[in-house]
Amino acid sequence: MNATVQIDRPELPVAPPPEPGPIAELGATMLGLARTGLDLYSVLVRTLYYCVRGRHEPGAVLFYMYEMGNRSVFFLTVVMGFIGMIMVYQAATQTLRVLPDLTMMGAAYLELLVRDLAASIAALMLATRVGAGIAAEIGSMVVTEQVDALRMCAADPIDYLLKPRFLASLVMTTCLIIWSAAVSYLTGMLTAYAWFDVNPRTFVNLSLVGWVDLGTGLTKCVAYGAAIPIVSAQAGLSTFGGSEGVGSATTRAVVNSSLAVIILNLTISAASFLMFGG
Repeated sequence: MNATVQIDRPELPVAPPPEPGPIAELGATMLGLARTGLDLYSVLVRTLYYCVRGRHEPGAVLFYMYEMGNRSVFFLTVVMGFIGMIMVYQAATQTLRVLPDLTMMGAAYLELLVRDLAASIAALMLATRVGAGIAAEIGSMVVTEQVDALRMCAADPIDYLLKPRFLASLVMTTCLIIWSAAVSYLTGMLTAYAWFDVNPRTFVNLSLVGWVDLGTGLTKCVAYGAAIPIVSAQAGLSTFGGSEGVGSATTRAVVNSSLAVIILNLTISAASFLMFGG
């Protein structure tokens, strides 16, 4: 009988994989941004398609309009009320250091509200309130395989889940921003009257607000109302990993929606300045 002798050989240490360098990390980040951009483009195109050719359910749109508007109006009222008081108080304090005249402060503040401030701050607040809700709802449906069930029934989740939220956001974002601008201007007027003795009739001055300002402000309302549900839904649809993934998708939705608002603000403001002047 031949006996086999087994010789124990020492195991060679396995070298750890090399850590990616800064160029590799930069490349991976750029590829991730490119994939996210393509996903956002795909979601946007399909949403616009289903707005025209998809199912028509006015009841679902009205439900989400109520959800977005009713649950956000108090939050925006409080935030924009304090913003109005802070902005007018600081602006008047700084103005009095240079000029002892506050007659045009109301007109300048109204132009700032209409053109940029009301839309941008209210949209950032809605990105935290509405965007997080959309991402959490859709993300929960993804991890519980409800979205897969829709696809197995030959139903596109964009048509069933995103389109009513998209249409509701377009309407309610515009309405909430207009309401926020009114609240902020009212609290600013009360602040100017209480601390600096500016007559409300002097504060209410529409001389600096033109059609370009109104057009720019309304364009931002529509753009923000479209961007927040699109970005948030894309984050929700890309959820993976159970409940922890839902939390990550919610955080990603808030961050990306806020970033989208800032980028759109810069783009629309620059385009308005180039086309119509300051």
